[in-house]
Amino acid sequence: MESGDKVWEVFIQKKSGLPFKHAGSVHAYDKKMAIQNARDSYTRRGEGRALWVVPAEAIISVPLDEADAYFNPSEDKIYRHPTFYDIPDGVENL
Repeated sequence: MESGDKVWEVFIQKKSGLPFKHAGSVHAYDKKMAIQNARDSYTRRGEGRALWVVPAEAIISVPLDEADAYFNPSEDKIYRHPTFYDIPDGVENL
């Protein structure tokens, strides 16, 4: 990687209405070059309909050592459990 290059993460949408999925990474100086590199690297055979390129430094993730606090249910927060709520009489489907 040369000085000034940034890493860009590439997301591709296969068809209109489908979600974008991570395809890989490219190196580029700016966003125009990142899109060109992503197109050349990941859509040569018509694999996608749309591209997103995002500077890798802009992606925020949960630190691994804090993952339990984000993803494990908290037993001390009873409002997260359906037993906390009273269902009114006459409600058949909730």
